[in-house]
Formats: sequence, structure tokens, C-alpha cells
Amino acid sequence: MAAHIADTLAAGAGLNDPDAVRVLCTEAVRDIAGLQRFGVRFDAGPGGGPALGLEAAHSAARILHAGGDATGARITRALVASVLERAVLNPTGQGRLRVETGAFVTDLLTDRPEQGPTADSPRATGVAYLSNGQPRQLQADAVLLATGGAGRLFARTSNPSVATADGLALAWRAGAAVHDLEFFQFHPTTLAADEVPGGPPALLISEAVRGEGAVLLDAAGYRFMPDYHPDAELAPRDVVSRSIALHLAATGAPADSPVFLDARGIEAARGPGFLARRFPSITAATRAAGYDWTTQTLPVSPAAHYWMGGVSTDLWGRTSVPGLYAAGEVACTGAQGANRLASNSLLEGLVFGRRAVEAFLGGGLAGTSAPRKVPSHGTAAPRAVSAAGGLPDARFRSAIARLRRGRNSNGCPRWCCED
Repeated sequence: MAAHIADTLAAGAGLNDPDAVRVLCTEAVRDIAGLQRFGVRFDAGPGGGPALGLEAAHSAARILHAGGDATGARITRALVASVLERAVLNPTGQGRLRVETGAFVTDLLTDRPEQGPTADSPRATGVAYLSNGQPRQLQADAVLLATGGAGRLFARTSNPSVATADGLALAWRAGAAVHDLEFFQFHPTTLAADEVPGGPPALLISEAVRGEGAVLLDAAGYRFMPDYHPDAELAPRDVVSRSIALHLAATGAPADSPVFLDARGIEAARGPGFLARRFPSITAATRAAGYDWTTQTLPVSPAAHYWMGGVSTDLWGRTSVPGLYAAGEVACTGAQGANRLASNSLLEGLVFGRRAVEAFLGGGLAGTSAPRKVPSHGTAAPRAVSAAGGLPDARFRSAIARLRRGRNSNGCPRWCCED
């Protein structure tokens, strides 16, 4: 647990809220156990215990996974099934939960108090929404935002089409405080392919692939990440993404050029069929895209992946607007800091989503709003460095010098063209 806390703080560049990190890491075990009660079955290792994966910036293998590389899908399936068991799908039924599909929230309803220095803050009292195109309203004692992030604001993203910052916009219009909006994480390895406007997101090649031993190569077949960070491909995501951009610039390649993920060594070391067993979804998706990653390298590029910023909350999911809660990527709990540690996103949604519901059901907690104190980032001008400590200068200078020595009489890298 102490190591998980330390890794989370290091990845977040020390801009995390230490209390939020402590809550995340210490309460994780109870929420993981809760998932198992809802029917989530995590993959087992050879000895029968849980199979633990290694991902970037983790100091030890501690990542649970389900269905190989389908953890998120397995968790979602189990939780949705549990909701539907308790729900009715129409407004007149008698289920414990009411589920409305085909709905789009357009505004938060608030009780606007009278103006003046002693006036109370407005309280969230429900939502206005469109149901199959028809305007409706739903009154509520509290509203919990769980609307995800904003990756679709970028040209290249791993996010689904609904990730357009709608939840943050709702909260902001209602007067809620927001924080750390400048911190957006780019995942370094999504399959390089032509983007289709409104189409599916870029295929994400999980960080766990690099945790199993895959490496990044440039167009000349050179493994470049050891030149940029001592952890090479297992450096934090922001470091790897930035290193790709720096290496492309240093070699004279266009900024949108791919680099190449080489997982062939994993298959050779672990035996035929390992990649398909460990990463069945990625294997099927890359095969559908025309690649056999047991014998070919995959062209990959960074893509917008996760928003550390969001609607500012306290440790119980409460925003600065009474009655309004937020959890998951739409929220800024302070746990992630400037850069999220791999696989902490599902965990944050589980831990703080559960705490938000506990706060509401606790009555007294839900009656007032007490967003966390926003830590000061100082007044100094921002530095152009990695959120996780920057690129080691000596290694970077060494890489550039080696690239410059490797140029031909035309000034091009030797691998680029003939004299």
C-alpha cells in the first residue's frame, strides 16, 4: 500500500492531494472485493492466486485484470447487470431504480437564492434533459455526475464519442468550481490509423503490453526509449508520449509519423499463443486491422486519453454546489495530480463513487458542501518539463549527439536516404 501511494504521488509530480491518494490506495481493497460480490472474476495466476500485471511507473506488479485485456468491459457488464436486476425501464414501474435510456441532460436545475452577501449558494435540485428529443425535467434530492472526460475535443483520442466534457459544462454553468483543467494525459500507444470523424476511437494498445516486455522502435528499427528515461518503455505515460515527439523531431520525421511497438519478443519468450491468451481483445482488433503482432511490429502514435482535471470535489465526491456530486473522470479529487498512474482510473471511480453515495445516504454529510482545499501550484511561470520529473538532460543530450553523428553528407540521418 505504501508503495502504491508513493508511485501515485511520483507519477502525479507531487501535485496530488495526499489525503485523496491515501483514501484511494487504502480503500481500494474493499471496493475490489465489492466488484467480486457483483460477479466480476479476475484472472488467476499459475498458483491459483490473482494474476498481477506490471504497468508503467508502477514499482511492482499489482494490476488485477479480467478476461486478459477486457477488465473495464467485464466490470461494466457486471455492474450494468446488477443495476438492471433492481431497475425498471419506464417511469411508472415499481423497481428500486429507474433507468432512462435515450436521454441527454441539458442543464442542472438549481434553487437560485436571493442575491446578497448573506445569500446561500444555489443547490442542485434535479436535471433538465431531452428524452428521445422531448424536453423533460427530473427533480432530485441530489445529482451525481459520472459523465467521463473530454478526449473527443482532440483530433486523435482513445475516448468514445460521448467524451465531450458535457458533465463539466453542466457543473460550471451551475457555478461549481473546476480545477486542473490543463492536465490532460496522452497515451503513447494507440494504433496509428486514419481517423474517421464521429467514428470509433483509436485502438489503444494497453500499457500492460509494455509491462510484459514490448519495446518501441523508430522507423530505422532503433529502440530509442532508453535514451530518454531510465525506465525506458515503462516510464510514466507523459514521459513516453513526450519522448516520442522529441525523438521524431530529433530524427527529422514529420510530427504525425508513427513509431513501432514490437511485441514479437514476448511471443518468442513466453511461447506460441501467449499474446492471444493474455491480450485477446487487442489480438482480435489488430488482426482485424491487418496486423499479426506475433510476427509484425505495430505502428503506434500518442492520443488524448485521460483528463486529470475536472469538477473539484472533496474526499466524499461533494462539489462546491450543495447537492451536486461528481465521480470518475469528470471529477478532480486531487488523487491523480498532474499525471495519472496507470490503472488508477477505474480505482478512483470505484472508491470515490462509493464514497459519494455514502455521503448522500449519510444525510448530514450531504446537507452541506465542502470541496477540498485546492493546493497552490505557485506563481512561477510553468516549466516545459514532464509532469513526472522531466527527461534526464544527460540522456537526452546523448541521444541527440548520437543522432547528429549518424548523418550523411546531405545532413540527413543515415537511415533516411543514400548519399
